[in-house]
Amino acid sequence: MRAATDLLSRYAEYHRDQRNIVSHFVGVPMIVFALGVLFARPAFMLVHVALSPAWILFALAAAWYLTRGSFVLGATVTAGTAALLLAAHPLAYSGVAAWLGWGVGLFVLGWLIQGIGHWYEGKKPANTNDLSGLLIGPLFVAAEVLFMLGWNKPLLAEIERRAGPTTLRDLARIA
Repeated sequence: MRAATDLLSRYAEYHRDQRNIVSHFVGVPMIVFALGVLFARPAFMLVHVALSPAWILFALAAAWYLTRGSFVLGATVTAGTAALLLAAHPLAYSGVAAWLGWGVGLFVLGWLIQGIGHWYEGKKPANTNDLSGLLIGPLFVAAEVLFMLGWNKPLLAEIERRAGPTTLRDLARIA
């Protein structure tokens, strides 16, 4: 199992342009929310608790996040994901058209926003080489928020040592 430092450093290699990072602050939560909507169905009762595929996937992802070697980071991304899923579930029960419209629409829009960010970056998304990038995206966003709040400067320094500093790619130099 790879530690958060290794995962975030590798992911950061594809995310050094500040505009790309900002696009992930919008796109990644939008995709997680959309998946929460889409996987909210079907729900079934388990000891007086409605359980959906979204919550099963959440439990697996939370276990993974919490075992990457940083409890604060794992707890932050787990709490953020739980909040998005809680907000997403009501949309799944407002009718089939609304369920699919919100779920598919926000999923596509989230990827479009990230695609624009990767255009600024000049690199393809990290998950095209490694599907674990789908789990690392929310971890990366949570880490970036925590870094902005002053958390774990040594981890940020190690990521920047491995992946380089954030930049603004000069778009005028694109051939």
